[in-house]
Amino acid sequence: MLLLTGISHFTYAQLKDAVDSLKADSLRGQKPAENLNKQYDVGDLSRNIFHPGKKADTLHKGSGITVVPNIAANPTIGAQIGIKAVAGKKLGTDPTTLLSVAATSASITSKGIIYFYLNHNVFTPGNKWNFQGSLVAAKTVTPDFGIGIGRDVSGGNATDKVLANPAHKVYAVHSQYYNLREKVYKRVAKDLFFGAGLSFDIRRNIQNRDTANNATPSSVYNNRHGFPQDHYMANGFLFNVEYTSRDNQNRAYKGIYADVGIRANQTWIGSTKNAIQLTTDFRKYFSLSQSSPETVLAFWNWGSYLVSGAIPYLELPGTARDGAFRSGRGYTAQYFKGTLFNDTEAEFRFPILKNKFISGVTFASMYGG
Repeated sequence: MLLLTGISHFTYAQLKDAVDSLKADSLRGQKPAENLNKQYDVGDLSRNIFHPGKKADTLHKGSGITVVPNIAANPTIGAQIGIKAVAGKKLGTDPTTLLSVAATSASITSKGIIYFYLNHNVFTPGNKWNFQGSLVAAKTVTPDFGIGIGRDVSGGNATDKVLANPAHKVYAVHSQYYNLREKVYKRVAKDLFFGAGLSFDIRRNIQNRDTANNATPSSVYNNRHGFPQDHYMANGFLFNVEYTSRDNQNRAYKGIYADVGIRANQTWIGSTKNAIQLTTDFRKYFSLSQSSPETVLAFWNWGSYLVSGAIPYLELPGTARDGAFRSGRGYTAQYFKGTLFNDTEAEFRFPILKNKFISGVTFASMYGG
């Protein structure tokens, strides 16, 4: 079990059409705050750079689509540059309908990673149906540190020590990755949804320079569980129960989100191996200020547990293996992993500038498996 604290910061590109409803939803029963159209965002920054002196049109209703540069850097991917588009909109006229959001991005990194994704989370009018899905195509470089948290193996044979990798030596695994996932949820009660779907995770041209003679953790794992060294498919059915009372699905100020799911990989739909996995996701948000609802205390727990069968080595749960690549965010992707993984986090979000163009986060993490 590990405990980690850290600090990060971020900026927001506001969704003009969506943010108005976000503010209205977030302040039900509270004193109204300032008009968000008057807040400073990426569009205002661009206007000040390219059209200095031009005043903002606070009466203009934007398209709800924001396009921004996608610039980042971390030890997993190196330096990244790309472009990202985010859209948000409420469908229909029912005031209880939750915000629908979609995003797409294309980027390249200094470590040779090329990544494209398209995802969506759509609520039909009245929240009768919820559609969640994603499409990913990528050329990846995945760091491999072995299974577990780097503890030495007492007893066992030589391959057990290679798999545990107590020295946490890093191996770079190159591959082509494709994912197609879609889930459909039906509302069965207020804020409660039942859902089902499919996920196809495909890796091709997997290359690890040290795979000969059980020399790396991935080669040991693949040999033990009967997976090919250079490719796999993890195709499965998804069955989920979801509860969401969040005021906004993209940037929540208050409410609860919970999802419990079963994934059943099946060879008859192309999966390399059969497997059953249980996943849990729980989030709770508290807005701490009426005048500045962006000041939020949030709690999150995510877990993934192999119940039966075998899943591919690069699909094992671990750090940055949740849907948003956030679990164990103080460490590089897959620094810790195993057949069982659980991550608990608390974070405090707060505006830094008065115009809320820059905000900050401080967080603490605790995880184990």
